[in-house]
Amino acid sequence: MNLIDIYIQEVTRRLPEKNREDIALELRSTISDMLSDDYSDDDVKDVLEKLGNPAELASGYRDQPMHLIGPRYFDVYLSLLKMILPIAAVIALISMVAEYFIDFGGEGEVINAVLTLLGEGIFRIIEVGIHVFFWLTLVFVIVERTDKDKDQHPLSTSLKKWTPEDLKNVIYIPKKKAITKLEVFGYLMWTAIWATLYFNANHLLGIYEGGRNGLEFVTPAFNQDVFLRYWPIIVVVIALEIGLALYKLFKRQWTKKIAILNAILELLSTVVFIVIICNPNVMNQEFITHMSKLFTTTTKQFEIWVVSGGIIIFILSVAINIFDGFRKARIR
Repeated sequence: MNLIDIYIQEVTRRLPEKNREDIALELRSTISDMLSDDYSDDDVKDVLEKLGNPAELASGYRDQPMHLIGPRYFDVYLSLLKMILPIAAVIALISMVAEYFIDFGGEGEVINAVLTLLGEGIFRIIEVGIHVFFWLTLVFVIVERTDKDKDQHPLSTSLKKWTPEDLKNVIYIPKKKAITKLEVFGYLMWTAIWATLYFNANHLLGIYEGGRNGLEFVTPAFNQDVFLRYWPIIVVVIALEIGLALYKLFKRQWTKKIAILNAILELLSTVVFIVIICNPNVMNQEFITHMSKLFTTTTKQFEIWVVSGGIIIFILSVAINIFDGFRKARIR
């Protein structure tokens, strides 16, 4: 009899106060009906085992799930989480870099500024990830508990019960043709890195020399005023790269259209790069003089090497990228 009392107590303590007495009477009656008149301790154990875990039985009385997000919404929740997290992380990183360099006056060691930026960037990504995870989880927890539908079959991304007809809307994506979220994230990260270097070249790119406190930034490699003359077209290129990345994330595979858009953007970037790098004033004269002495050559030869070498490397990387895009688009 003690086991029965304890079992009923374990069930009812998990229920609202106002319902405990009625459910205790109902449960005691159910157990009595399942036992014979001359039952033993083993009979009691068998009956309680059939009734199951008190926590699970209490959950049935409360008509509430014993999980935060059940199988009905879990796939939709996970898909949204995988899609939103990388986008939110990149946006947060880009905004943090922009805020940092707007306030950066050039004081102090640049290497320390870069390390500080790296640390703050990692912290910002973690912070944004926690916020996205918390709020998205909270939304689905509320949806899970307000949904009165007893059908617990997993929903499709359209928030409807899955049927074979849904397969007609799914496109088969070969593994070698797929565009992964990691690839899109890396593409956006690269955009953030080169944009940061471009708009802060006079603080980051140049000659570093060892000092008492480590590396010290001595001479910038490029003339920032020349870079800033081209800022409208650079902003357009950045916007196009972000737009293409988001379109890739939506399509999830290389198509002929994406390959063409990628080729157009790469060619545009090439033209912009060549125009900027061929500007006779783009490089700092002090940097040219210092490097020409280091490589024992004339300043003119060094300029030619840098410009021609930069153009060749850039064109080769663009050609490989364009070829790879069309190659993946042709995969069946």
